[in-house]
Amino acid sequence: MDFAAARRKMVASQIRTSEVTDPVVVEAMGAVARERFVPEANRAFAYVDEDLAIGKHRSMMEPVVLARLFQLAELQTTDKALVVGAGTGYSAAVLARLVQSVVALESDAALADFATKALAEVAPGKASVVKGDIKAGWPPGSPYDVILIDGAVSTLPVGFKAQLADGGRMVCIVRDGPVGRATLVTRAGDSYGSREEFDAMTPILPGFEKQRGFVF
Repeated sequence: MDFAAARRKMVASQIRTSEVTDPVVVEAMGAVARERFVPEANRAFAYVDEDLAIGKHRSMMEPVVLARLFQLAELQTTDKALVVGAGTGYSAAVLARLVQSVVALESDAALADFATKALAEVAPGKASVVKGDIKAGWPPGSPYDVILIDGAVSTLPVGFKAQLADGGRMVCIVRDGPVGRATLVTRAGDSYGSREEFDAMTPILPGFEKQRGFVF
């Protein structure tokens, strides 16, 4: 399969036609070999315009949703970023082309090992993988200018706000139903704001499901 041609087609037919106007984001999406971050059994589907299973009940975010989240975050080359639930490392690899440094947090050991190897090839020296509880974020590396949650969450994780730097931005899909909403959280001193931007059907990231109440 000609992966380079598939990547060019992804950019032309998915990214450029879906309100992604930031040329730097477009360039980054076209530069990273997405297939390197897909388990071999599914590699032929690396450039489909939908969320892609990567095992462990996890999925790789749909390319256009990821690109639009990056655009929403208004990334700067001096930013320090955290990817929560990094999976195989693809989002971190693209982000590494847009910011100064990336911490890729993953709780599953096998996925973290996969991401470590792939990122060493694609983004050497720009992205580091750490293993830990994704529900807690990664306080040792905070504060971050940008936090990307690599999957949908049922509610905004309040604890992540404290890991944002002053002026920091967190982007994620908040989904409590069949369709989620891309959400931007911003920090200004001790104040936080948020706004919703677009719809997405991104699968819930395991660990961030809606908590069921007691039934009597």
